[in-house]
Amino acid sequence: MTDSILTALALLCLVTALLPAVLAAVNLAALRRPMPETGTGLVSILIPARNEAGNIDATVRAALASTSVPVEVIVGDDHSTDATAEIVRAVGDPRLRLVSVPALPEGWTGKNHACSHMAGLARGDHLLFLDADVRLEAEAAAAVAAQARRTGAALVSGVPRQRTDTLGEMLTVPMIDFLLLGFLPVPLMRRLPDPSLGAACGQLILVDRAAYTAVGGHAAIRRSLHDGVRLARLFRAAGYRTDLVAAAALATCRMYDGFTQAWAGFSKNAHEGMATPRALPVWTLLLGCGQVLPPLLILAGLLGLVPASALALAALALALSLATRTAVTVAVRAPWATIPLHPAAVAVALAIQWNVLLRRERAGAATWKGRSYPVSGG
Repeated sequence: MTDSILTALALLCLVTALLPAVLAAVNLAALRRPMPETGTGLVSILIPARNEAGNIDATVRAALASTSVPVEVIVGDDHSTDATAEIVRAVGDPRLRLVSVPALPEGWTGKNHACSHMAGLARGDHLLFLDADVRLEAEAAAAVAAQARRTGAALVSGVPRQRTDTLGEMLTVPMIDFLLLGFLPVPLMRRLPDPSLGAACGQLILVDRAAYTAVGGHAAIRRSLHDGVRLARLFRAAGYRTDLVAAAALATCRMYDGFTQAWAGFSKNAHEGMATPRALPVWTLLLGCGQVLPPLLILAGLLGLVPASALALAALALALSLATRTAVTVAVRAPWATIPLHPAAVAVALAIQWNVLLRRERAGAATWKGRSYPVSGG
């Protein structure tokens, strides 16, 4: 490449690093931890569980420890083959119900079916859908319910603090917060009704029961593998407000145990995320140039392969990229090791998306929790 082309490429890196930096700064100022208020309305905490013996006891006990608002906890045992049901029964709290999820009908995904079944049995004015690996803090249910009342939002969600105990998890899971904070304009999301601005984290979603029923609930997204995105957009398309909060202090989640699980889990969600022929080239440009390419250009510059002007621009882009990751890391209470790992984490995220897109036509299905679901060729 000529020096002018390399300099132009480095300038593109700087520009594409600037976009998430600005949006993250705006979003971190906009997203706040909601304050709990003592409420009289019952919150139904609904936990779909399929082979969750290692998680369910701690999750249920944390939910039952909720304060400032009355709660009921419903665990939907989705044909578990381990001790999930026995562990729930042993908790022995009158506010806790264990229900058996009926056989999965054709055309449904397992989580959506379990959530829909539990919602039909719940008694609360608000339904808090919680993944089986999420541990609520005592005031979390009251806080998100209070946020819904204050803002008039029919759906409130947030990303729990993500536990990443292995290198493989630190190379994958932190992208959730980076993509949300770096690319979703939260102030616009709150101001405009556009469904495309809707976003939620499927690990923790609180909905108004009446609005949920009006939009058709999980039955309306029965085929979806990405309930966080689909449910928020469903509500917004029906004219309801949705909102996001800073949830790192409200709940903790360890999504996956190691790199293999993380790769499989994010591959499942990719079918309805970035991995489309139209979207992925754009995301590759934005993320590849802004987050992955700068350190490579710097390395090449140190070897004398790029001009000084390109080296300087790449250094600025890398500094901006790592500063953004640092700000997100502090806000979401992620491990400090995720900061130097950030360019590699972005590269892994893009590799997952491209792998899903390129294999989609051959695979034809996504597999999760022992079930296979057909996916669109997109």
